[in-house]
Amino acid sequence: MEVFYHNIYEYQKGLRNLCLCTLKQENRQKVEKRLNKEKISYLIHDIEEGKINIYLGSKECIEVIKSFNKINLYELTPEQDFILGIMLGYSRLTQCRRYLKYLAFPRKTSLSV
Repeated sequence: MEVFYHNIYEYQKGLRNLCLCTLKQENRQKVEKRLNKEKISYLIHDIEEGKINIYLGSKECIEVIKSFNKINLYELTPEQDFILGIMLGYSRLTQCRRYLKYLAFPRKTSLSV
């Protein structure tokens, strides 16, 4: 939960427009209560093994995440992965390298033949 609280701090101080945190499902109610209290936009995805991914930040960034229409990060297209990384504040150069790597060596998905 410390990372979650730190993410709120960074968002409120303007250091980040979007944060992503993975927590145990049992923390969901506490997380939602705090985010609603702080009037911070958020999106929560249930993921495997009783965990949740919490996106919190600007309404616009949350809307972009919703538009991906994906729950698991491994399902993102290379373009979506790039956008997410940039919105989370990752190095632009690192994201460019990651994107180019995906183009050279596409990931196998359940849809790949």
